[in-house]
Amino acid sequence: MNNFTVIFLIALALSYGVQFWLSARQKSYVRDHRDEVPAAFRDRVALNAHQKAADYTIEKSRLGDLDSVAGLLFLLALTLGGGVSLVFDFWATFELSTMQSSLAAVASIILLMTLIEMPFSLYQTFVIEEKYGFNKNTLGQFAKDQLISIGLTLIIGMPLLALILWVMDSIGSLWWVYAWLIIISFSLLMSWLFPTVIAPLFNKFTPMQDGSLRDRIQDLLKRCGFNSQGIFIMDGSRRSGHGNAYFTGLGNNKRIVFFDTLINSLDEDELEAVLAHELGHFKCKHVIKMLVASSIMTLISFAVLGWLITQDWFFDGLGVSTHSNAAALLLFTLVSPVFTTFMQPISAYFQRKFEFEADDFATSHAQGSKMVSGLVKLYEENASTLTPDPLYSAFHYSHPPAAIRIAHIEAKLQSA
Repeated sequence: MNNFTVIFLIALALSYGVQFWLSARQKSYVRDHRDEVPAAFRDRVALNAHQKAADYTIEKSRLGDLDSVAGLLFLLALTLGGGVSLVFDFWATFELSTMQSSLAAVASIILLMTLIEMPFSLYQTFVIEEKYGFNKNTLGQFAKDQLISIGLTLIIGMPLLALILWVMDSIGSLWWVYAWLIIISFSLLMSWLFPTVIAPLFNKFTPMQDGSLRDRIQDLLKRCGFNSQGIFIMDGSRRSGHGNAYFTGLGNNKRIVFFDTLINSLDEDELEAVLAHELGHFKCKHVIKMLVASSIMTLISFAVLGWLITQDWFFDGLGVSTHSNAAALLLFTLVSPVFTTFMQPISAYFQRKFEFEADDFATSHAQGSKMVSGLVKLYEENASTLTPDPLYSAFHYSHPPAAIRIAHIEAKLQSA
């Protein structure tokens, strides 16, 4: 142990302490408001639907607490418990190159993390989601998804990691600049490839058939000056009863995707309004702004790692005897979230600001009243609580709470 060990433990206690405190506030607040629908929704949402959302939120939060405890214990086991050193030392006993043993060690820890997370994912899917009528998944499909994810990690993630480690070993003190360029280039490539290469491995995407809905969408895209490579319906109902819509891809490879569950839940006016909201994110350049912010944070992170990697106290303070580039990269990935916890509400604030701007765009290019009715349906059908704790939502929510968001849209409509 050294001074950095103490700093790490204090940061760990603050990070997890705040998260557990906020979670307790959320559960208490939702429970206290369970028996009465908020005034803004009294004529729109039935009491039993409101109570279902409250119970669903509380159960997910409890599971999230257990997941966090498991994550905390595993982090301590890997760091101060010597787990990282044990794994690296184990693979060093084999007749492998330094690169091969490093990749094997990192892959082993990623696999361990996946296995520890697996019971929580299973319980979430086959107990909580099943209980509230959302689960459409099967154990076979769940296993297939996990195997595909692991396969993608091995096929894509490991070569990328090998390239980063080679840069760290070979380029010199400014390796972190080149590593950042590689990561940014890779992220852009994956964003471009995702719609046509990655996503179809998990879901089926069917082009939307000709008809009134497609005509309305095409007209909306034309009015907004937006080009895409197609409008697709995704078989989301194969796994879940939740509905959603999103844009994916970059450049000339952009796609519009509707979950089939959403198509079945909303009418055409509401679907047009939801799509107008998503278009608002592009027209307001939110995607570019988030990409730039993410790129800057990634560059800063690599710069910090470039300094830490030369400091023995960084390794020793986290219980790691193997002072290697691979161990440093892994350690930094594991512990940096502990030190950046309090940046989360800042990020969430800007994301909520973007949501307001996208809603403003939607009310200008579609029927704002239909945006409201569509949102109410989505809140109800997805069992999203209408009464989150204000502090919890300020810290965690990337979207404004339901009452605030709808009040904003209705005020916009009244002032138009």
